[in-house]
Amino acid sequence: MPGYRGVLFDLDGTLLDTALDFYWVADRMRETRGLAPVDRIGFRQCVSEGARAMVGNAFALPLDAPEIPALLEEFLDLYGRHMMVESRLFDGIAPLLDWLDAQNINWGIVTNKPERFSRAIIRQLGLHERCASLICPEQVGKRKPDPESLLLAGDEIGSAPHETLYIGDHQRDIEAGRRAGMITIGCLYGYIHDRDDPDLWHSDHLVRNTRELDTLLKCLYGNTESVAH
Repeated sequence: MPGYRGVLFDLDGTLLDTALDFYWVADRMRETRGLAPVDRIGFRQCVSEGARAMVGNAFALPLDAPEIPALLEEFLDLYGRHMMVESRLFDGIAPLLDWLDAQNINWGIVTNKPERFSRAIIRQLGLHERCASLICPEQVGKRKPDPESLLLAGDEIGSAPHETLYIGDHQRDIEAGRRAGMITIGCLYGYIHDRDDPDLWHSDHLVRNTRELDTLLKCLYGNTESVAH
């Protein structure tokens, strides 16, 4: 029998491609200040770093700059009104979730994205009754890379750490998964910064696209010895 019982996913950059809606928010903010649109390549690499990093990138400010709090509040307000206009599940994710459901494999989401956005997004995608756990920063004392949120999600989906896969596109995802004692999968199709070296994340597996992720999960659940890093 397979050695795994549950699967946990990061949200932005792993399940969901949110970059286009974040572009819109940053561009509107810059437009009102007479500035040109953001550089798409550089900005996209910051998406998985969170809203503060995106604001810093959009306005070329250090993250501790005094202007950041007001800009961040404006950014989040605009995003709340434009958060699922162009965002979509990555190609291949919907059938993968269907397969997990068909195999009676519980899955959940662990994200650093605020709960007010995450829950609305999951409901709009029609995943709220299928997702066995959704853990956001408000539900824990420490966010990723601390393992607290992953361990809580594992409890909710009924899967012990050594029986759980955690999938994410950022070094903090892999660090959190490793600290939780879970099997980790790094997604290279997400919002990887050009200064990152995913080989140094020390994840158990790396996948370049959702097709490879699909193949890997089906292989792991069918034969845990058949896939090497």
